[in-house]
Amino acid sequence: MKKKSVELAGTPQAIIYCRVSSPRQKTEGHGLESQEHRCRQFADQNDLEVVAVFPDDISGGGDFMKRPGIVALLSYLDAQPGKRYVIIFDDLKRFARDTEFHWRLRREFRTRGAEVVCLNLKLEDTPEGKFVETMFAATGELERSQNQRQVIQKMTARLERGYAVFAPPTGYKYAADREHGKILVRVEPVASILVDALESFASGHLQTKGEVKHFLDARPAFSKDTRTGKIYYSRVERLLSNIVYAGYIEMPAWGVSPRKGHHEPLISLETFELIQKRLNGNPKAPVRKDINEDFPLRGFVLCDDCGRVMTACWSKGRSKHYPYYLCDTEGCENSRKSIPRDKIEGGFAEILQSLQPTRELFGMAKSMFIDAWEMRTAEANRDKGQVENQRRSVEKQIQTLLERIIETGSASVIKAYEDKIEKLEREKLLLEEKVGRIVPPPRRLDEFIEPALALLANPWNIYDNGNLTFKRAVLRLVFAEPVRYSRKSGYRTANTAFPFKVLASIASAQKEMVRPRGVEPLFTE
Repeated sequence: MKKKSVELAGTPQAIIYCRVSSPRQKTEGHGLESQEHRCRQFADQNDLEVVAVFPDDISGGGDFMKRPGIVALLSYLDAQPGKRYVIIFDDLKRFARDTEFHWRLRREFRTRGAEVVCLNLKLEDTPEGKFVETMFAATGELERSQNQRQVIQKMTARLERGYAVFAPPTGYKYAADREHGKILVRVEPVASILVDALESFASGHLQTKGEVKHFLDARPAFSKDTRTGKIYYSRVERLLSNIVYAGYIEMPAWGVSPRKGHHEPLISLETFELIQKRLNGNPKAPVRKDINEDFPLRGFVLCDDCGRVMTACWSKGRSKHYPYYLCDTEGCENSRKSIPRDKIEGGFAEILQSLQPTRELFGMAKSMFIDAWEMRTAEANRDKGQVENQRRSVEKQIQTLLERIIETGSASVIKAYEDKIEKLEREKLLLEEKVGRIVPPPRRLDEFIEPALALLANPWNIYDNGNLTFKRAVLRLVFAEPVRYSRKSGYRTANTAFPFKVLASIASAQKEMVRPRGVEPLFTE
């Protein structure tokens, strides 16, 4: 709605507007102070009383309504109808660096009856004065656009060379380097926490973005978004989608395709692609908010009568609350019949403790792991040659498509070729990385088998001493499916994961090899 001009009376008062282009200029420079000082000098020389100062630390390009200082200034004028004000600013570039918005802002002040004074240019309400003012405003816009273009060109060139140029993502910071200049380096322990979260999501140990969020929420060393120590889901989405963590740089909006960066990656490109497939695949059920440290088995223990998951709750007694698990399925014989938490979790502890192998069996398992590692290494050496052949094949396909682009004149065909090349380039990057890491170095053996051996040696120890996230991970790794519980007879035989089945079968075979009356030969008359 267009504002009407207002009737003004009395002696005008002065309002100072000053602006710098960024918060950094505000904190490290003295631009705002020097502008205000000059404006106050002008007000004193012209017997004007300064009643308010409105600063901004944002670019002067674009919509002035996105500048908090201007918005506050206009609101101040609206709250003082009928009063005369002179708006003083240092230079036309401080006012606006966009011709369209310059004149729109001038009209906003005019409809409010405010006079505008620029210290470096006399503003005149004449055809010649408006022409000069327009030229100065257009010059400011040109300089801003040229500066923006130059900055983007420099940033693009650095991106194309494999360097990050934007604010460092979580887990990294910029550090000076003789060879590379500013380069991203890891920040610990945040980087290691993030590695655990990303790899756990890629492998399925963390099923949903909600579980990743809870995993990071539970890490005090990981920076949070709220005062209550929580992380926003939008941030989790950015963490899972940022290719920088795989050691690559890209900026599609500026035409920079993915390329190997010079910084140290947190995860492999293969892991990153697995994460993207999981993000873009079939959505998982959101993490249940009622699964907490009080009831870690909620959602994992099934009622043996109806086959549905049990729930859990605190029940209020005469003097205190009591924890229970129960089946909440309508129509079930045991619906709403509570079972004490200690009975459910105590029985489950016995199952986990029973899976601990003997020392001899554990030694045998370790030998099997080492043998499997050596076999896999031999296979990897053979696979490496096949992957190299695949990479060369992809390179030939890219070269063929590039030649076809040169020969064709159809825009739609060129676009189809370019899309295909983009997919092949990404496939080539994956193959190049795979070639470099398909054969693991010997020192990686301990890194791979130690966590697995720790779980095999004593799953109960990891479950009992871990937080909720570790407990849920142990459930997925140790059991092939949820366990069933009967109110009458307790837990049914658990269906364990393959490694535990192998150990159980070996242990059973060893028992069968022992003669029924001990190790002495049987005596027959």
